[in-house]
Amino acid sequence: MDKLDWNQLRAFLETAETGSLSAAARKLGLTQPTLSRQVAAIEQRMGVTLFERVGKAMALTATGLDLLEHARAMGAAAEALGLAATGRSQAVGGVVSVSASDAVASFLLPPLVRRLREQEPGIVVDVIPSNAFSDLLRREADIAVRHAKPEQPELIARLVREASAHFYASEDWVQAHGHPRRAEEAARLPFVGSDRAGRYLAYLQHHGLPVTEANFTAYADHTVAHWALVRQGLGIGAMMEEIAQDTPGVVRVLDEVPPVRFPIWLVSHRELRTARRIRVVFEALAQGLQAG
Repeated sequence: MDKLDWNQLRAFLETAETGSLSAAARKLGLTQPTLSRQVAAIEQRMGVTLFERVGKAMALTATGLDLLEHARAMGAAAEALGLAATGRSQAVGGVVSVSASDAVASFLLPPLVRRLREQEPGIVVDVIPSNAFSDLLRREADIAVRHAKPEQPELIARLVREASAHFYASEDWVQAHGHPRRAEEAARLPFVGSDRAGRYLAYLQHHGLPVTEANFTAYADHTVAHWALVRQGLGIGAMMEEIAQDTPGVVRVLDEVPPVRFPIWLVSHRELRTARRIRVVFEALAQGLQAG
C-alpha cells in the first residue's frame, strides 16, 4: 500500500467521529463531494470498506472500527506537531483565537481587543463566544477565559481575579415593583430564568432566595439574551458587577443578598504559551481582565 495521504486520513477520522459526511465537511471546511471523494480514495488505497451508509449517517464497518484508534493516534500526533510548531513561532503577528462565555465575549473582551489591536496591529484576535469549555488540546481555541480551573496537566492556567455578580432589574421595573432589598422579598417578585431544567432555580434557592418556577416570566439560556430580557423589565436577573455598571437603565436590587462570587481563569496550552503572539495576547488579557 502506498503512503497514506493526510487529507484522506483526516476525512476518514472526522467522518468517523461525526458520523456524517456533511458534519465532517463543515468541520474541515470542505464541500461534501470533496470529502466524499477523499473517503472513497482512502478506501480504494487501503483496499477495504470503512463505512456503510445507514440512512443519512455513515456507520463504521468492523474494519473501520479496527482502524479508528490508529487514525486517532495519528491525528493526535499531528495536532501535537502543530502545537509544537506554533509554540516556536516568535513572530508578533497572525491570528490568536480566544474562547469565553457569551457575556465576557460580548462585554469585556471587545475593549481589550481594541486596545491590543492599537498596541499590536499585526495580531488578529478571533473571539469565540461559547458557554462550553473549548477543547484547547484540540486547538478549538488558543486561549480560553474560564470560570473554573482546568484539570488537564497539559494546560496552564492563571487565576486573574475573583469576580462578583449581583442582582439587577430595569429602572422601569423598579418603578413598577419598588426596590426590594431583602432575600425574603424575592418570593413575590418576577425573575428572568436561565433554563427550564431547574438548574438556575436550584442555584437561586441555594443562594437563599425563596423562589419557585412560578416566579419566572421568561427564560434565556445565554447570558447576553438573559440580560436583554432583564433590561426590558421582564424581571430580576444576575450579572457581573462591571458589566452592570456599564449598562444604562438598570438598578441593583436585593442589595442585602450576598454577591455571587466566581473566579476568572485564563488558560492556554503549555506549548502555545511559548509562541510570542500568544504570550502577548495572554498577558494583555490577564492585565485587562484583572483591572475589571
